[in-house]
Amino acid sequence: MALSAFKITKILEILRGRYPVVKTQLEHETAFQLLVATIMSAQCTDRQVNKVSKKLFEKYPDPEALSHASLDNIKQIIYSTGFYNNKAKNIKACAKAILERHEGMVPEDISKLVNLPGVGRKTANVVLSAAFGHQAIVVDTHVLRISRRLGLTDKTDPVKVEHELMQIIPKVSWSDLSLQLIYFGREICDAKKPLCQDCPLFKICLTKAK
Repeated sequence: MALSAFKITKILEILRGRYPVVKTQLEHETAFQLLVATIMSAQCTDRQVNKVSKKLFEKYPDPEALSHASLDNIKQIIYSTGFYNNKAKNIKACAKAILERHEGMVPEDISKLVNLPGVGRKTANVVLSAAFGHQAIVVDTHVLRISRRLGLTDKTDPVKVEHELMQIIPKVSWSDLSLQLIYFGREICDAKKPLCQDCPLFKICLTKAK
């Protein structure tokens, strides 16, 4: 399943027109803080993560501080983000790994990022895009769902979807498209109740989500 170059261009134009300026909603001051916030964002809203991040980074603003933080203290602070046991372990281990392997600096390389505890390709691409300004495709649940509905891919594995989108989307649009699809998923193309009657992409949509 593949869309024509014309339809892909049209999708990009419509999304760009609707969301001309996009940026991550996760509040941060450094690449490390964005990395930690993204780890916390799994199965949690950006709004809640931002509330928690403010408290966490006031106390533990950098890898040095977080690596020496009590695991119980981290769990207590991030409890409301869900899955706090695993997230706390990964955050502490990630901070320690950055200190030991990368002299306290978040690496600007996806192969090094995904080797950090708790960091998959989605998290790594968020950091590369939002913190370092690289073009990267972030495949979260919104991007996965809408890409399939629009016929940009028929894959279900996020990594395969990422690579397929990289092949058909101009590189200059990678980062913006990811965020535009996230915005669009939250506003229009909901998983269970998409607002098809209000969708500017409805005529292009191959699945006509119900």
